[in-house]
Amino acid sequence: MPSAQSRIAAPLHTILVLAAIAAYSLSGRLRSVETQSVVSINHVALYERTLLFEWLLLAFVFVGVRLHGSSLHTVMGQRWQSALQILRDIGIGAAFFVITTLLASTIGPHFGGGTPDKVLHLMLPDGPLEKVLWLAVSITAGICEEAIYRGYLQRQFTALTRNRSAGIALSAACFGAVHAYQGFRMMIQIALLGVLLGLLADWRKTTRPGMISHAIQDSLVIFIRR
Repeated sequence: MPSAQSRIAAPLHTILVLAAIAAYSLSGRLRSVETQSVVSINHVALYERTLLFEWLLLAFVFVGVRLHGSSLHTVMGQRWQSALQILRDIGIGAAFFVITTLLASTIGPHFGGGTPDKVLHLMLPDGPLEKVLWLAVSITAGICEEAIYRGYLQRQFTALTRNRSAGIALSAACFGAVHAYQGFRMMIQIALLGVLLGLLADWRKTTRPGMISHAIQDSLVIFIRR
């Protein structure tokens, strides 16, 4: 397995991944601007589009990692070997979720927090089908985004800069940028969350606790933002 400062994919592959993220971010930002003038959006289409992009991008990451001769474990983390390891990661992920939620409630007002933005309200599901799809999107985001931003980009940036702090910061910046459709305030908060998730992944040497925390956080949004 490559060391923490070894590349796990070709630089060109990383450029293509970043280009895909930038294009999706720009598209999402343009759609969010249009959304400001409407009263409702097609949730099913939005969720399906998100699911498709997340899994296709993760698949592209996997292809680049494998072509470079690296193990997919460098992106996803080592397989669980026992029930104790599973419970440990669930516990760490849940604890991380509680801590970051408390931090967000503390610093949120300083970023203009309080009333959710209109675009965020419009994104929330209505009805059983949309809530099921939201749950699927939340689990997908937990798995795919942690694998892409912490498992792949963080490793690549660390290798390219030869600096772990830079790797964490750069991947967190990309993580915030892809959520630009939520507005500048939320983009900064999400980037800061990305830094914390990066530190967690660097500490645990796996993305699994972050995946669990990320999925929990996104899943519960429908209950705490209404």
